[in-house]
Amino acid sequence: MTFDLFSSSRERSDAASRIDIPDGDVRLYASLFSPSEANRLFEVLQREIQWQQETIRLYGRVHKLPRLTAWYGDPNITYRYSGITVESMPWIPALLRIKERIEQVSKARFNSVLLNRYRDGADSMAWHADDEPELGRNPIIGSVSLGQSRTLQMKHKLDKSNRLDIPLASGSFLLMQGEVQHHWLHQIAKSRRDLGERINLTYRLVR
Repeated sequence: MTFDLFSSSRERSDAASRIDIPDGDVRLYASLFSPSEANRLFEVLQREIQWQQETIRLYGRVHKLPRLTAWYGDPNITYRYSGITVESMPWIPALLRIKERIEQVSKARFNSVLLNRYRDGADSMAWHADDEPELGRNPIIGSVSLGQSRTLQMKHKLDKSNRLDIPLASGSFLLMQGEVQHHWLHQIAKSRRDLGERINLTYRLVR
């Protein structure tokens, strides 16, 4: 499918809101992609991404991740997280177009993306920080959400009472930079509500 991701639209906005937190810089572009752009991208990624369900070992037992994942990027980029090692698959046009758009507004550079597909409310991601050594000291994480809105929960590593919830609607772009990954954890919690599918893309620069 071909489409112009950067066509002018009154429903799309480059405006960012800075989220006021200590020890970090978080900015939310609530509608970086218009509803029609977000819907088209969601359909393309559902169909064209090589989704898989990884496994992890916890306390001597093997468990399936509660979501589907994929890792794309520049050639020969290896990424390790949660005991999983993945090799980058070649970019597809939709991923490059999203990358170009978020690089425009963030002034950051990315060479890879981790995709997570949440099939329903039972799919989730546990508390973690994106602080793997290959991301560098102060990694910049660019997170694009498509499909079902889910809430990103954040809590400070030292002051656990310092928490916030960030609803991430389809077409939104969340930029986490500075010392966020040193001081904060984040998660997508399970939900008992009847939720539709969500695809989240976290763009990174692996060094």
